[in-house]
Amino acid sequence: MVAGWLLALALAAAPPPQRIVSTAPSITEMLYALGLGDRVAGVTTFCNYPPQAAKKPKIGTYLRPDVEMILSLRPDVVLAERSMIRQAITLPTLKLNVVELDDATITGILESIRQIGALCGVPERAGKLCRSIQGGLDSVRGRTTGLPRRRVLFVVGRTPGRIEDLIAAGSSSYLNEVMEIAGGENVMADAAIAYAKVSLEEVLVRDPEVIIDMGEMSRTAGVTEAEKRAVVALWNRYPNLTAVKRKRVFAVASDIFVVPGPRVIEAAREFGRLIHPEVKF
Repeated sequence: MVAGWLLALALAAAPPPQRIVSTAPSITEMLYALGLGDRVAGVTTFCNYPPQAAKKPKIGTYLRPDVEMILSLRPDVVLAERSMIRQAITLPTLKLNVVELDDATITGILESIRQIGALCGVPERAGKLCRSIQGGLDSVRGRTTGLPRRRVLFVVGRTPGRIEDLIAAGSSSYLNEVMEIAGGENVMADAAIAYAKVSLEEVLVRDPEVIIDMGEMSRTAGVTEAEKRAVVALWNRYPNLTAVKRKRVFAVASDIFVVPGPRVIEAAREFGRLIHPEVKF
């Protein structure tokens, strides 16, 4: 298979694609943010933002795309994250034009937007969107410059109803970057992988000042305040934690934290509010 960027250049020289299949929520959000929603032919079952995206034909899940469904949609191009999905949809016999995007970092998000813009014939829109995102992130960074760097733990997974089998954002996740922009210091920044296992004992030793927990939110819509309070109550069983002492444990349930796309600005602002409530974002 031709490398993603080479294929994108080749396709950009041809008429812009009119039928696009997105295999990741982040890519779907980029397409809509670029005003390309009318060209989206199919999305994953997890693509629910913006609301119009949820009405598009479904091509399976993020990790298990339905290749037959993708083929039935007759896409001009399939946009995919550089991930496990690659092997499933790039078999030469399928004769699909697949462009891989790497949005694992903030730089990658911006480059992916530019790549889509070039491919789809809207480079000016892509440039404008990237400038808006960068400006929003710079604004958040400016508000936190000079403030104390508060130690933050972001939990993305754990055993429901228990503080066990914790998975936290590590150094190579884009969340690590967003936390830093928002004036935080990731207590798991020494974890080389994007999402690392961490024990309760290790959390107690690292003693974060702020705990942000969405590990129990398998859904991000319709989560009640009672459900969020129940998550905070789990952590309150460990009163020696600084975050518990200072009442800085927060349960969150929003795609903005786990979809690395145009709403990264919203994620940075919300991180800022949670980490530095004394500042207006």
